Amino acid sequence: MAVLLAEEIDKAYADRAVLRGASISVDAGEHVGLVGVNGSGKSTLLAILAGTLEPDRGRVVRRGRIARLDQDPALPFETVGDAMRDALRWHGELVARWEKALADGDEHATAEAQQALDLAGWEVGHKIEATLQRLGAPTQDTPIARLSGGERRRVALAAVLLTDPDLLLLDEPTNHLDTDATEWLEAFLQGFRGAVLLVTHDRYLLEAVADRLVEVDQGTCVSYDGSYADYLVERAERQARQQQHRERMIATVAREAAWAARQPSARRTKQKARLARLDVLREQVPQIEDREYAFSFETGVPRSVTLAEWHGVSKRYGDRVLFRDVTDVLRPGDRVGVLGPNGAGKSTLLRTLTGEVVPDAGEVLKASRTRIGLLDQARTGLKPDDTVFEAAGEGHDHVIVGDNSIHVATFLGRFAFTRESFGQRVSALSGGERARLLLAKLMLTGANLLVLDEPTNDLDLMTLRVLEEALIGFDGALLVVSHDRAFTDRVCTRVLAFEGEGRVVPYASRSQWMDARRRKAAEAPAPVAAPRVEKAAPTAPKQLSYKEKKELEELPARIEALETEQAGLEAALGDPGIWAKDPDGASAKSARVGAIGSEIEVLFTRWDELSQRA
Repeated sequence: MAVLLAEEIDKAYADRAVLRGASISVDAGEHVGLVGVNGSGKSTLLAILAGTLEPDRGRVVRRGRIARLDQDPALPFETVGDAMRDALRWHGELVARWEKALADGDEHATAEAQQALDLAGWEVGHKIEATLQRLGAPTQDTPIARLSGGERRRVALAAVLLTDPDLLLLDEPTNHLDTDATEWLEAFLQGFRGAVLLVTHDRYLLEAVADRLVEVDQGTCVSYDGSYADYLVERAERQARQQQHRERMIATVAREAAWAARQPSARRTKQKARLARLDVLREQVPQIEDREYAFSFETGVPRSVTLAEWHGVSKRYGDRVLFRDVTDVLRPGDRVGVLGPNGAGKSTLLRTLTGEVVPDAGEVLKASRTRIGLLDQARTGLKPDDTVFEAAGEGHDHVIVGDNSIHVATFLGRFAFTRESFGQRVSALSGGERARLLLAKLMLTGANLLVLDEPTNDLDLMTLRVLEEALIGFDGALLVVSHDRAFTDRVCTRVLAFEGEGRVVPYASRSQWMDARRRKAAEAPAPVAAPRVEKAAPTAPKQLSYKEKKELEELPARIEALETEQAGLEAALGDPGIWAKDPDGASAKSARVGAIGSEIEVLFTRWDELSQRA
């Protein structure tokens, strides 16, 4: 049964139609990825589906509880803890419903509420700290007013997950998450019993979580069964069929136009009907937008030069050491990824290279011919009141690309901005459109050293692929902070990893870094956990049901089986050759290891709950 159904949705802003007859359905338990180019209407559609935005036409049917994470979440609370407790309000209401049914002697309602509580858990308060910690979010006593943009996103995501809804609507949930948090979220969504409608640029997440993809294309929704890889193939085949149909229609129109041009002497009814048919055919020719475009950051810098160097660079704030004794050299062709958890100091390291941050020790050297191009997380460099045309040309009608002067309209067309968007204000652009405009401006700088801080945030999948190809072909040097695993794997020739206590360690690839982390985790002695004493729900049943007793008996064997599977996968991943021989299989094994950890945690939590009532 569908938990969400939207039919013939129209939505326009002024004279710009965003959605034109869009229809989509999501069944109970189904995990759907929502894709489309920036500005196609994905976020608008999510807002309509959630009920926070009214469509101009069409209907939406919702069944069950819905929780939504948008790109700019509102948190009308004093502290993080207040937001978390509000997210768990549904559990208190469920307990109250059970208590009332018990007091009223309503056996059916009591059994129904008890079954729901057995499934959700009678004590869920511990989930708050666990979820905040896994997502790298601030502690419960942190005031909401003091949160950064990234912290607000992580707190809002934690709240959405704790609501345990029938349907999750997630708009770019991996933005501002580090690698560990992203992998935990991936495992969580894989095991989530409810339905998911997900907008994300993280291709590994789409591949692991989505059962089906829906593309928002020219205002309508097109469904593709299967994973992200299946979608790419089916989409290419669909576009080929559309192109063939378009060519046949154009040929038909051309024949009709040729006949009309001969100007037959008699304008009788038959000829008039044929001319009318020509007008209809012209209207019927599909308007397939050519969205193909390309970035090019090439500068012609000689391969033999050194662009920048760090020598013994260190930085600390108070007692906290961000990085210590960093030494590295950046030459043309180097594409270096900077990895590590949120708050480790990655952005600060980038800012030492640009000169914005002065190191406490060591020195940063840049060649006289080095030109740095910067894209920061805040996406600065655009004036909100400028139009797209004004922002790209900075007041001029022409821009210089390489050695050539081209019109701003032509330049913007290379970055998939339509003429209708030229007059649009920067403040009205989507996050992805703003990022695409900044990348276009970055190309004009002629920089031979690109410093990019989370460049993939808010980009659509096509722009992401185009950016990757441009960076792979870039003849200068690249220093990039990104938590996008697929982006780092494709683009970076080596990585610098923050490993705590100020240590920044070089690796040949992200995969090598992940292997090293797994080996260290396997070699480390298991911590002795203090016994956790949880307060049992005062109204919980004193006796386990037959089903629960059987479940309790089976839990040790289930946990042991998962631990055995996990150990086998970790042993296989410990072989460095697996990533070269079978990268897809290795990625699947890595994702499964993360999912198993989450499953084991859930089973231990359930074991605690049942044991306390046994």
